[in-house]
Amino acid sequence: MTQTTEAAAVRQPPKPTRVRVHRAWFVAAVTFVTIIGAAAFRSVPGLLIDPLHDEFDWSRGTIGAAVSVNLALYGLTAPFAAALMDRFGIRRVVAVALTVIAAGSWLTVWMTAAWQLMLCWGLLVGLGSGSMALAFAATVTNRWFTERRGLVSGILTAASASGQLIFLPLLSWIIERYDWRPAAVTVALAALAVVPFVWLLLHDHPADVGQKPYGATEFVPKPPPVPGAARRAVTVLLSAVRTGPFWLLAGTFAICGASTNGLIQTHFIPAAHDHHMPVQAAASLLAVIGVFDVVGTIASGWFTDRFEPRRLLAVYYALRGVSLMFLPLLLGPAVHPPMIFFIVFYGLDWVATVPPTLALCREHYGEDSAIVFGWVLASHQVGAALVAFLGGVARDTFGTYDVVWYASGALCAAAALMALVIRRRTAGEAAVA
Repeated sequence: MTQTTEAAAVRQPPKPTRVRVHRAWFVAAVTFVTIIGAAAFRSVPGLLIDPLHDEFDWSRGTIGAAVSVNLALYGLTAPFAAALMDRFGIRRVVAVALTVIAAGSWLTVWMTAAWQLMLCWGLLVGLGSGSMALAFAATVTNRWFTERRGLVSGILTAASASGQLIFLPLLSWIIERYDWRPAAVTVALAALAVVPFVWLLLHDHPADVGQKPYGATEFVPKPPPVPGAARRAVTVLLSAVRTGPFWLLAGTFAICGASTNGLIQTHFIPAAHDHHMPVQAAASLLAVIGVFDVVGTIASGWFTDRFEPRRLLAVYYALRGVSLMFLPLLLGPAVHPPMIFFIVFYGLDWVATVPPTLALCREHYGEDSAIVFGWVLASHQVGAALVAFLGGVARDTFGTYDVVWYASGALCAAAALMALVIRRRTAGEAAVA
């Protein structure tokens, strides 16, 4: 009887080991949802240009100036936000940033003068959004992952496009059916809705829950709070500006911002409306860009883990420049197949530049890469701000956006060449660092 029992025990298959999902993926999921909720504010500027122009008789250049303040502060705040996250923790900084975004958007409902648009949408929303810009995704990726960083940065970057996909059709419908004010309130409520998720579920560091970063072989203790956040951000900048790769990365990313946030996101809808395309149709096309942006950015993260980031950047910028050259020929009152092809193509390339740019920052600047990327992102937003303003001025001056499309296409060609010039970091330089 004993032998039979032992034989049966031997024949029984072992119980399957329960596979636990690493906590890093839950943190990435919360970050993804947070960026989606905050993406509502990025969907609004292009939708507001015509309604504000019609109601207040403000020039498109004036409205574009407010958008440019928003975009510039979005970028210039980012490096300080990365340092603040090191000092006070991710959760506190992001929760405060979302609250500031909600306040700025809500206050626009009562504005009657252009300077109030500058204050509410330009200053408050710009500061709040900059505090949880792509530096937020970079900080989460650097702390929680040592493997799959390219993939994770691509997924988190795609979150803003996912939010655009959700909010653009909704906000355009609200503006068409009701007014722009309910759309502004919707943005405020979306930002506030995410705050509880951040406060309750977003952990600052793997050590907070007694885990190693995903893919790490050893436990990484949580570093102590870093005092002097602003001083550290400036110190890192002063060190980075002495290196050639920083200027090339900043230059290419400035052109990236000029040809995406500053150009398409701000001026595509009014440009399409100039050609008698309905606003909701134009907004839906911009939302479709968000669909393919998700695919393109995640794919770019996967490519970045496997291929040379410099070459990827050169290909991305070259293809973007070619597509912009064709856009003036495609705009019309109806949506036709060539326009759909442009939207799909441009969507795949929208922020595909982020994972390879972030990878090059890590390669050259190591532990300071999140702050350096914050400064590179600042250049992205300065480029976006210039084109958001100059695009409006060009429309007021020439009565068309054509010159802006062609100029941006030429800039993208220059960015492709700049990406190829970025040198690889040698083993000796890595050892010294």
